[in-house]
Amino acid sequence: MDKPIKKKKWTTKRLLSIGAISVFLFFLVYLLFIRDKQSRLYVNLDQLSIAVVQENKFQEFIPTDGVVFPKNTVYIDAVQGGIVESVHVEDGAILKKGDPILKLMNANMELSTMEQETRMLDAINNLQNTKIQLEQSRFIREKEIADLTYRLQQARIDYDRKQQLIENQVISRKEFEDAERDFFGLKRQLELSKELQKLDSVFAYSQIKSINQSIKRMGHNLELLRKTIENLNIKAPADGKLSSFSAEIGEIKQAGEHLAQIDMMDGYKLKARIDERYISRVFEGQEAEFDFTRQTYKLRISKIYTDVTNGTFEVDLLFEGPSPEAIKRGQTVQLRIIFSSATDAVIVKRGGFFQATGGNWIYVVDASGDYAEKREISIGRQNTRYYEVKGGLDPGEKVIVSSYKSFGNKDKLIFRK
Repeated sequence: MDKPIKKKKWTTKRLLSIGAISVFLFFLVYLLFIRDKQSRLYVNLDQLSIAVVQENKFQEFIPTDGVVFPKNTVYIDAVQGGIVESVHVEDGAILKKGDPILKLMNANMELSTMEQETRMLDAINNLQNTKIQLEQSRFIREKEIADLTYRLQQARIDYDRKQQLIENQVISRKEFEDAERDFFGLKRQLELSKELQKLDSVFAYSQIKSINQSIKRMGHNLELLRKTIENLNIKAPADGKLSSFSAEIGEIKQAGEHLAQIDMMDGYKLKARIDERYISRVFEGQEAEFDFTRQTYKLRISKIYTDVTNGTFEVDLLFEGPSPEAIKRGQTVQLRIIFSSATDAVIVKRGGFFQATGGNWIYVVDASGDYAEKREISIGRQNTRYYEVKGGLDPGEKVIVSSYKSFGNKDKLIFRK
């Protein structure tokens, strides 16, 4: 009789199946929960720029070019156009006020000026003659009044005498009446002459006042006319150095054309153009500095030109102390416009990483030195050498500051050594 065979519970096949399933489940758990999910990129360590985060003094400033100009400049323009007749000095000459520079010739203007001058002199002469006539009329009237006054006095004496004689019946009635008529007639004439004198005086005063004003005005116009001719003789308006001067004999200069300028020898100033983004942060009195011949020179903004051209605006800067002796007009220097005083801050060296991240994150090197991981940070102020770190980094940590252009926004960089 056959015996029933008892089936084995843990067969080799079953054990293999359980093992395979266990391995698969472990692999699945590893993929979902244990495996490092960060995207990686292998990079060469010697191609990276690594900087140490520091805690140090930080000062915010922006660099810009400053051009050296004389502190004060007087411009010389052609008031009247003409042909260059003679040149008395060369560009760069040191001049005193009133020194001749060049002479222009304008025959048409000179002829026209002479004709106008003649007409003005004739008009002034006629006004002077009218004024003399008014003065003569005044003296004639005064002479007439003086004569009438004298005759009236004689007539009064004769009238008083004949009045007594007529009372004594010594003279005839006709003689008395003739004396009376002469006396009262002269008296009336004197009264009328005095009234006319008052009217003449008022009229003459008004006329003479008007004539004097006209003569004065014409005299002023005559001076301007003569000055127009004098403007053809170009002279130095102030003491200083002649610059931007170029003229050749026979050359035509137009009215209003810039001829030259006088750079006054009282110091220098700098002109700088600043990006329009900083227009709200720039103010008069703001500090600036630049290095020259191994020395730092301090300046302050003295004037701000708010007109924006090609994304920039212009400022003038004056030296706080003496300017460098070796500096020259037209020279360009590298300025630093200072926005804050030096304060303690966590800082990191400037680099190409900022263009890719905008200062929002950076690769931080692990303490082992084998890799670097992405970390969010906050960047504040900046200058030409450093960024101020507001958060996300600690002093002593190492970060990659070179360009991230080839990293493709990976989460982790593994170094090849």
